[in-house]
Amino acid sequence: MSQEPFVIHWFRRDLRLNDNAALYHALKSGYKVMPIFIFDTQILDKLSDRSDLRVNFIYQRLKTLQTELKKLGSDLQIYSGDPSEIWAKLSKTTELKAVFTNRDYEPYAIQRDLKTGQILKENGIEFKHFKDHVILEKGEVLKDDGLPYTVYTPYSKKWKSKLTPFHLKAYPVEKYLHHLLKFEADAFPSIETIGFKSSPFTYPTETVNSSIIKQYHQTRDFPAIQGTSRLSLHFRFGTVSIREKVAKAQILNEKFLNELIWRDFYIQIMAHFPYAMQSAFKPLYNTIEWENDELKFKAWCEGQTGYPIVDAGMRELNTTGHMHNRVRMIVASFLCKHLLIDWRWGEAYFAEKLLDFELACNNGGWQWAAGSGVDAAPYFRIFNPYLQAERFDPEQKYIKTWVPEFGTKDYAKAIVVHEQARERCLRAYKSALELK
Repeated sequence: MSQEPFVIHWFRRDLRLNDNAALYHALKSGYKVMPIFIFDTQILDKLSDRSDLRVNFIYQRLKTLQTELKKLGSDLQIYSGDPSEIWAKLSKTTELKAVFTNRDYEPYAIQRDLKTGQILKENGIEFKHFKDHVILEKGEVLKDDGLPYTVYTPYSKKWKSKLTPFHLKAYPVEKYLHHLLKFEADAFPSIETIGFKSSPFTYPTETVNSSIIKQYHQTRDFPAIQGTSRLSLHFRFGTVSIREKVAKAQILNEKFLNELIWRDFYIQIMAHFPYAMQSAFKPLYNTIEWENDELKFKAWCEGQTGYPIVDAGMRELNTTGHMHNRVRMIVASFLCKHLLIDWRWGEAYFAEKLLDFELACNNGGWQWAAGSGVDAAPYFRIFNPYLQAERFDPEQKYIKTWVPEFGTKDYAKAIVVHEQARERCLRAYKSALELK
């Protein structure tokens, strides 16, 4: 530890040096800045896959960060364990004056930060946190009566009316990097040391061709083509600046901007209505009698439902950790409405598999499909997977990429009949919602 007074920047969902709000404020604090990262075992111990691609992504990004910091004469100190225990030890360091970090809005993170703040306060250390992960947060976009929005369109209009150039101004971190603490960290741990295995994998790039964004409104629904940015992984872990991407979206494509606003929308829903992370936003939907057939759920997970577009999506997810957004809606609707399986089963499966898993957006998407969430699809809207495939994969390129046996005798038979499944779903929803 440093023998001179210093502050810590705690990297979390902001794994970059450029345009980083908390890092900027730390560097301007008047003290030298020690960067750290904590592999949080409260989170990691719950992961079943020891080759988890997200942990590998974080690990790779931290190695890159360390290289960048070393070039600046500094370093990155890595810890692994329960953050409360780590901060209890670090707070005994008399030279530590403050901890700077960017806000995380998930329920666990809020409790962790409350605990961290208390530990630091008891030892006379300030805990300073900043907005960085979103453009406009919980209390910044409210209805005229002061209540939160629960419908996207009016929220997005208010969001746009509130937006100013100030909100998108980059933090000029580069000017102050000489305030980083000159130190040499403990040896960078191997990924095996933190209980995981290295996995060779090529992640989506954080550099996106402008032509993709310009054509986004025309191409975004077609899974067989590269018509989306694939930036969601980078937004999830803060390896790109949301301010930079929103500023570009304003210029290049309104539809892409609207998709970025959905992200803020779902995150503020989580902040205002944390109960919805475990149960239906509309409580009446908790009374639906799900069938929860485990064999059908297994078929869905493995991409063996006999519905080509559904199976293609699930196999893409299982293989790559990614699923095209249009296909996410199709497979989610199929699970809830064709198979009458609780949306929380699908939400949990996506949480385990998606590289870009973000609690608020995953929950929001699943509740939209189930009809139980904010601004959700009406319960009687039931996607026809055959028509969806005809419309968005007319040449079956996407389907044939992921379901090569499609069209042969080896392909799985449909586990439900569309028309029968639709009628069963309508009966179950009507019964629960008391609609005669």
